[in-house]
Amino acid sequence: MTVTRDDLERHLARLARRTGNRRAGIYGPGTVSWEVNREGVVMLGGGCAALMQLAHPWVAHAVDQHSATRSDPVGRFQRTFGYVFAMVFGDLDEALRAARRVHALHTTIRGAIKEDVGRFRRGDRYHANDEQALLWVHATLLDTALRVYELLVRPLSALEREAYYQESKLFAYLFGLGDDVLPPTHDAFARWYADTIRSDTIAAGGPAREMRRFLFAAPTPLHRPAVAWLEAFTAGLLPPKLRDEFGFRWGARERLLYAQSLPLLRLAHRVSPSRLKHFPAYVDARRRIAGAEQPDYFGWWLERTALRTLR
Repeated sequence: MTVTRDDLERHLARLARRTGNRRAGIYGPGTVSWEVNREGVVMLGGGCAALMQLAHPWVAHAVDQHSATRSDPVGRFQRTFGYVFAMVFGDLDEALRAARRVHALHTTIRGAIKEDVGRFRRGDRYHANDEQALLWVHATLLDTALRVYELLVRPLSALEREAYYQESKLFAYLFGLGDDVLPPTHDAFARWYADTIRSDTIAAGGPAREMRRFLFAAPTPLHRPAVAWLEAFTAGLLPPKLRDEFGFRWGARERLLYAQSLPLLRLAHRVSPSRLKHFPAYVDARRRIAGAEQPDYFGWWLERTALRTLR
């Protein structure tokens, strides 16, 4: 089923009615979602989340045929997370505007798969506003953020994990996904996610593997050690099925590099000041709620500097 504009508006109206503090947005202080998603270290799971998404042939072929990832990967990253941060940390009006903008962009992303892969056949049609495609992308972001947060920041209790999942439904509403599509509990979600990965719905085809090679290509010899580390870290986060299908090495060297990285990353996170480890969008949200008029100029300068370095 394709999410229409009317479907989206119905969910947005429901979301607006249940939002108590429009200035805080759909979440706000005290939510597990803000605690998890404010952490910059969660971005280390970005490679895993991207590959998990590309492992769905609908997503892979949509990115291959419509995305500017190859010509401007950093720009696409910046635009994508601009929308995500507006939804998660913006006030209610910002979140709704971002939701409408993303839905409008998705209406133009449609086409046909150009290979036989998994259960899909050449010529099968895809649409970016398809409920199942949106659910899969939502699921990869949710699962990766939780796992990286628990690996590098702190373990969550079962109650916190359930609260995070229930809060994530508000984010899903911004894409027009309703409770009839979303698993009811975190345990049900975890079972559905694992079953989906094992199924032939998830399979890394040609465009997905080509994008994996592009994303992990070192631009210069000086970048090779960092890229090799990121490959090993990403491989450690991927399920074995997709680690193999994407062609990651996972020998003794990679397993050791991954294992040794975890305590070092935990220590780095623990000793870093919050101003450096929290996203500027989160800092701005806290300032907005407190009544500050000016944004976090220092944080945004740091983020722009990091993006220029990546370019």
